Amino acid sequence: MHSGWQWQRRGGLLAAGSALALALALVLAPAGLGGSKRTAASCIKGAGKPIKIGASLSLSGDFSADGQAFKRGYQLWAAHVNSHGGLLGCHVKLDIVSDASSPAQVVTNYQKLISSDHVDLAFGPFSTLLTVPSSKVANRFGYALIEGAGGAPAVFANGLHNVFDVSLIIKNQLVTAAKWLASLPKSERPKTAAYPTSNDPFTQPQLPVARKIMQKAGIKTVYSKVFPAEVTDYTPIATAVAATKAQAVLLGSVDVPTVSAFIQAFAQQHYNPKAFIATAGPDQGSAFTSAVGSNAEGVMVPNGWYGGEANKLSRAMVKAYIKKYGGNASGINADVAEAYSVGEVAQQAVTKIKSLDNKKLIAYLHSGKTFTSVQGPVKFNALGENTAIKAFTFQWQKGKYVQVLPKGAKQSKRPEYPKKPWG
Repeated sequence: MHSGWQWQRRGGLLAAGSALALALALVLAPAGLGGSKRTAASCIKGAGKPIKIGASLSLSGDFSADGQAFKRGYQLWAAHVNSHGGLLGCHVKLDIVSDASSPAQVVTNYQKLISSDHVDLAFGPFSTLLTVPSSKVANRFGYALIEGAGGAPAVFANGLHNVFDVSLIIKNQLVTAAKWLASLPKSERPKTAAYPTSNDPFTQPQLPVARKIMQKAGIKTVYSKVFPAEVTDYTPIATAVAATKAQAVLLGSVDVPTVSAFIQAFAQQHYNPKAFIATAGPDQGSAFTSAVGSNAEGVMVPNGWYGGEANKLSRAMVKAYIKKYGGNASGINADVAEAYSVGEVAQQAVTKIKSLDNKKLIAYLHSGKTFTSVQGPVKFNALGENTAIKAFTFQWQKGKYVQVLPKGAKQSKRPEYPKKPWG
């Protein structure tokens, strides 16, 4: 763990030094021309130069697991495109550099990718924390930043016109699960609920929305507290939650270690809520099951994708992933699909405008068109948020990661409720 602020999944806080370095870097970044002006005509039959796509990813540091998963997603997409004739007839070449999960480094990386390496397109990093400064750099150079893991309100609060998130709108992720709990017959509905959450821009916007839905249904709030993002010992917090005997726990978590620590503490206290839903962690496939073992059973998490998705595009990606990396569909980190979706949307937009001109690309992405992806439909609002993708809830059942909500939806299985006691 870092000393000072800990940088967490999809969000976090800037240390004072990093904030200063970031501010200086943004001031010094010169305005650019919006990238390459190449069109389809210059790439006919692969005669043109490779199309360079730049991305900064957390290949080390706090976000390394997610960064590595994103890299696989980008690479799988590029391999697919190149095996099908390239983009605009040109071979796609990825220029991926590591930012070590640092906001200051991500600024340096995107400045270099755009001004020195002269990439044609820019794909986003991992986390809200790194997407916020990245979008500012890309904006100064006139580049679109298409990304899949920066969906917190902080990303869109600056009013930039160039950032596009292909994934779920963060604040709505728990809505499906909250509505399901609220709709249960009174005899089955949890009477009480706890809402512990990390001080993180990914988790904090989700809990109040869910809590409001559940309180309206008569589910009493017995615990609602925010804990610092830099916490390393979750036992006191989890113990306090267990002491409330809340029948439902909605945990604002950012990673596997957070969820694992809460589960371990709950098990030690012999505390078994009827429902346990975490905002992130259980969606990370084998990384999660390896950490919690049989206690994965019954744990739920919101997301927009899972390995068993019926979507034909998703099935093809899953097949390619397993062929290259092994494992099974349930073990694939959802970050892979988020990254792959970034490439798909960029490909469709560039193909339509027949150009790599970022000004034209930004205008087209804001045109209200609907794109397709392994995660489902993508349609951007004025802020650059995806309003078309649906929020699903997934649950670990007998070692498999399955879709359970919304009830009645295609592919949804019966939720395991109440959740079985910890093993």
